[in-house]
Amino acid sequence: MFKIAITGPESSGKTTLARQLAAFFDVPCVPEYARIYLNLLRRPYYAEDLLHIAHGQKTWEDVLACLQPAFLVCDTDALVLKIWAEYKYGVCPVPILQWWKAQPYDLHLLCKPDMPWQYDPLREHPHQREALYNSYLEALEREGVPYAIMQGAKMERFEAAVRSIREMCR
Repeated sequence: MFKIAITGPESSGKTTLARQLAAFFDVPCVPEYARIYLNLLRRPYYAEDLLHIAHGQKTWEDVLACLQPAFLVCDTDALVLKIWAEYKYGVCPVPILQWWKAQPYDLHLLCKPDMPWQYDPLREHPHQREALYNSYLEALEREGVPYAIMQGAKMERFEAAVRSIREMCR
């Protein structure tokens, strides 16, 4: 089974792309656990909450992997939590770093923030998307993991993602 992580800064099309790919290839899509967790929290979140989010995200991935699909599309990954923890709190919790270093993904699709910002109450930094994107790119390069950059209009991204996944599966 191949695992594909959709990654990148806020409002860069991750969820849209993840859903498109899962539907096109008829495989499961692991939703973003943070969205549900934060919507149910009823208070501001703290650094410790990122550990709960990481645990929930990884658990969902593990549960859907039990279905043994050809591949699994993950609408976020450890890198999102790593970058966010470092940006917001200045440090990333060790368990998130360990998950990131374990590299359970066969391909990362890095979404470039070249589309208009869309307001969402969970999104916090509309003017830092490019700087955050560069942090993702640097982390992927530093770790030497397979990745492809998704940019342009929604259909361009989707077609590029399909090509990247097909190449990975060869």
